[in-house]
Formats: sequence, C-alpha cells, structure tokens
Amino acid sequence: MVVRTSVDLAVVQDPVAAAEAAVHAISEADIDNEEILLDLEEAAGYEENLDKIMEDCMDDFVDEDDSPAAQYAAVMARACITEGTRNRHTRIIKAYIMFQRRADPSWNPKGVLRRTPFDICRFITQKCGDKSQGFEGRKFSTAIATRAALTLWYRCVRQNERTDEWRQDVCDPDVWHGLPTRSREVSKFMIGLEKTMASAGKISQSVRALTLEDMHRLYDHCFRAGQSDLEARRSVMRYCAYCLAFLMMLRVNEVVNITFEGVENIPYDRDHVSIMLGPRKTSQTKTHTFPLHAHDDDPRLCPKRMFLLLATLYGEDFEPSGPLFRYINNYGHAERNKPLTTGVLHRGLMTDLQALGYTSWPMYGTHSFRRGGCQYRVKVKNWSTDMVAAWGGWSQVEAITMFRYFYSPNDNHEYMAEYDRNYPKRVCIRKEG
Repeated sequence: MVVRTSVDLAVVQDPVAAAEAAVHAISEADIDNEEILLDLEEAAGYEENLDKIMEDCMDDFVDEDDSPAAQYAAVMARACITEGTRNRHTRIIKAYIMFQRRADPSWNPKGVLRRTPFDICRFITQKCGDKSQGFEGRKFSTAIATRAALTLWYRCVRQNERTDEWRQDVCDPDVWHGLPTRSREVSKFMIGLEKTMASAGKISQSVRALTLEDMHRLYDHCFRAGQSDLEARRSVMRYCAYCLAFLMMLRVNEVVNITFEGVENIPYDRDHVSIMLGPRKTSQTKTHTFPLHAHDDDPRLCPKRMFLLLATLYGEDFEPSGPLFRYINNYGHAERNKPLTTGVLHRGLMTDLQALGYTSWPMYGTHSFRRGGCQYRVKVKNWSTDMVAAWGGWSQVEAITMFRYFYSPNDNHEYMAEYDRNYPKRVCIRKEG
C-alpha cells in the first residue's frame, strides 16, 4: 500500500500547489537553524582571515591598564596562548578576562560552564552595545574580532575538545563539550546584533562579489607579460584556483581542499572535467560533483584550459595525488607536501586587486568568488534559481544561503538608473550566456 503525503497529492493535482506546499513545509525553526548554520560558517571564514579586522579594531581594546585585574589577565593569557599567536588576539582575551573578573572576582577564565556563552555575549554587548544605554558603541567588526579571539582562547584552554560543536554531556549535566563561541546562544546573539546594527545603519561592510569583468581583469593581470618565471608560475596557480572557485561557487577555503583524487579529467577529452567535493560545512554528510564543461567562447573561464595550465606547472613526473593546488616555492617548484593555503590565496587576491587599481580591495574576501559565481550564473548565464541551488549542492533549506549571494548593497549597482527604462536601454545590464 502506498501512502501519499499532502505534498505528494499536490504534485499529482497541481504542480503550483506542490511548490507552495513545499515552501510551507519549511518551518520557522528550519529557517532559524539555517541562519545559525550560516552564522557559524561565516564566523569560521572570518577566523581564517582576521588580520584586517583585528587591525581595524585594536583601538577598541586599550592595553595600558596596570591594575591587579589587568596583571592577572596578562598572566593567564600568556600562560595559555602560544608564542606564535598574534598579539592582537591576546589583547582582546586580556580585556575579556578583566571584564569578567571585575564583575565577579571568583570567575575562572579557564572554566567552561553553561553560563559561558552568556558571559561572551555580555562582554560583546559591553563593547558593541548602544552608547545611549551605557555601552561603548563599537562597530560590528569588533564583535567579529572578539568572537574569533575568544574562539582561540577556548581552543587553547580545551585542547582535547572538538571545535565544531557545543553540547551538554549526556551523563553529567554540569559538563559541557566543545567551544562556547559555537553555541546557539552566541550565534543568535550575533545575528540579532547584526540586524540591530543594520537597522541603525551601522553594520559592517559585507563581502563584495567578483563580477565577470573582474575575473577577466584578474586573468589579464595574472598572465601579463614581463613577469619573472617565479611570478608567472605563482600567478598561474593562483588564477586556476580563482577560476574554479568562481565557476563552482566555492569559498577560498573550499577550493584549496580540492584533491587530485576528486578530479576526473580524462586524457584527450576536450569536452568536460568532473570535480567531486567531499563533505563541507554546508553539506557534512554527502559529496557533490560538478561536471564542468569547456568554454571556448570565453577561454579565460574555461576549466579544461585551467587543468592544462596546471599540467605545465607540475610536469610529467609529478604524482597526481593529494591537494590539487600546491604552494610554489622560491625556486618555482610545486611543493609535494605543502598545499596552497587559504591565507596565501587570500593575500594573493588582495595583492592582485590592489595592483589592478581597485581602491575597494578591502571589501573583497574569501566569499567573493562564491557570491560572484552565483550572480554570474543568474545574470550572465541566465540560470534559474533552482539550477543554481542544484549546482551548489544545496538542499531546500540550505538554499536560503543562495539568496544572500544574489544581492549585497556593496555589489556594483552603477546601472540602477537604467533598471526601469523601457527598451531600448542605453546600457546592457544583462549579458547573454
């Protein structure tokens, strides 16, 4: 016997009703959960490239206090933070410990309890809350930097704990596992703070999407004449990663994790290449395959040509295993045991954009390829939203992420005055694929 759900019956009777039923099947809790997952994903992205954010907010954390509380905080921070850690993180951690100890002298900096996420939220509120309510009124970037620094702190004091969870022990309700900065309480607080600051016009700048024209400029810059052999080889490696991230709508930290084992590039096949990604933050339990086709109409975005370029870098004797993108050493050789990192690729993008004369280069980041790739598929290739969702490997709820990538106030909207003009328009807003 076959039991049909209401959605099944709607499919039989009316496809439009089926679509509406599927939308209503998504509960507010599902959307709330997806917002939290997206917040955690972006928080992890910020943690990987914090130099600029930390530099901007250091004035928000004064380091000239010689009080006993300050001395205690400095001793604690130095005891737990390794020597190689940036001093900026340590300054934020010291301020956090001082704030908590002044409120409660018995507060244990190394203790992790049920209340710890609320302690974190209270400290961020003190730094970023509205001045009219007695808080310091700092920018949202200060909240981001604070959360990242405290993530480092609790990683150091709880080195044997997982870093991707926050949960209560099943046997002892007083014991908590994971990182308090990964808790729902902190995520919901950060989402609320961001929305509050956005409504007040004080929100931080979101990452700008890279457009098709940006990608063409990056290609021309990376393959410009007059480079040394070392510069040229590093530029080829960088741009190949840029191109795949753009076409596959990936973050920088995802594209550097592509492996040779996940690539199916059949010799003498000029048509396509398949790339399989393993579990990701947005898809923890499944793999996803991207069948990329040759693009003879735009060689600068042709995946087949990118693999030919990589083959020239690696040479015939290179063993195709492990990470696809490798670090190019000072001798121009691809390191076998040293993959290209998120930090190196991000710094390369910032350097390339500055060299091209982009005064807005700080507005680009690890999500720029993903944002730009989504918009390229819709605006240039004329894909529908369901095609983009399927291409990205998103479920129905995860597709909420996709709509954030279609639009950002920081993206280029210089043709907005032409949007409502009746034909013929004076500029081409939508390019044909």
